[in-house]
Amino acid sequence: MKQGFVTAVMAQYSFEEVVDFASENGFTCIEVACWPREKAERRYAGVTHIDVDELDDKKVRYILDYCMIKKIEISALAYYPNLLEPDLEKRTQYIAHLKKVMIASKKLNVNMVTTFIGRVPTLSVSENLEIVEEVWQPLLEFAEEIGVRIAIENCPMLFTEDEWPGGKNIATSPFIWRELFEKLPSPNLGLNYDPSHFVWQEMDYIKPIYEFKDKIFHVHYKDIKLDRNARSEMGILAAPLSYMTPRIPGHGDVNWGQYIAALLEIGYSGPACIEIEDKAFESGKEDIENALKISRQYLKQFINYPEKGK
Repeated sequence: MKQGFVTAVMAQYSFEEVVDFASENGFTCIEVACWPREKAERRYAGVTHIDVDELDDKKVRYILDYCMIKKIEISALAYYPNLLEPDLEKRTQYIAHLKKVMIASKKLNVNMVTTFIGRVPTLSVSENLEIVEEVWQPLLEFAEEIGVRIAIENCPMLFTEDEWPGGKNIATSPFIWRELFEKLPSPNLGLNYDPSHFVWQEMDYIKPIYEFKDKIFHVHYKDIKLDRNARSEMGILAAPLSYMTPRIPGHGDVNWGQYIAALLEIGYSGPACIEIEDKAFESGKEDIENALKISRQYLKQFINYPEKGK
């Protein structure tokens, strides 16, 4: 596996600073945030380390050369909007930008985009699955045409009150994945597998690795700490952030030994990117860097990641 991190946590850093940090601290890849340059609607959104609107041939060459010199690979270009946004004007904008990200991924020889399927929060799963075909079939035809794979993260996007009651992403469980892959049988559609989202939903995050081993294109390392006392007071229908907290790997409830062992057992050798959303490490750049360093050091006990260039 290739040890990397999601660059969204480094919003205050330039692209070069992100690559430099990765290179100097033993990482081999980065999942690069590629949001439009506009005001973010939520934490960790709106981060732009590669501006796909300005990606001409000269910029492509510069990025490729810089990464080659620093021996850092771009694992994926990341853009995580709600592709099934009920406001059709916004949905059109999101789809248009995702296509730009896909084209940029092709130009940079990355050929991988990480995103969400999306959801209309007020509609049922079955109703959303009907909309999925309408929205995603053309996108996947485009992906196949240019040779780019799309890895869908399993985050429900159900954290804040404006995301209630259904969340903004339906691709959250093995049951729904089966439905999605049946409706969208594209070889270019797969998963960006994150175990943390299974924890607070009381789901098995090991078993699906074996069933969907051929669909796991990319994986995340993020942890979740579940406060069972708080949940017993509020119930499972409360906003999830009222009874769980995103943490760095090793500071939550994910069994990382089991998770990494399962990935190794299925022969997964792709990118494994640390995702930092831990408020305990948000006071400044030193905290952010420490979060990534501590996470990498902790995970080394379970797998000996190859050094850069080897």
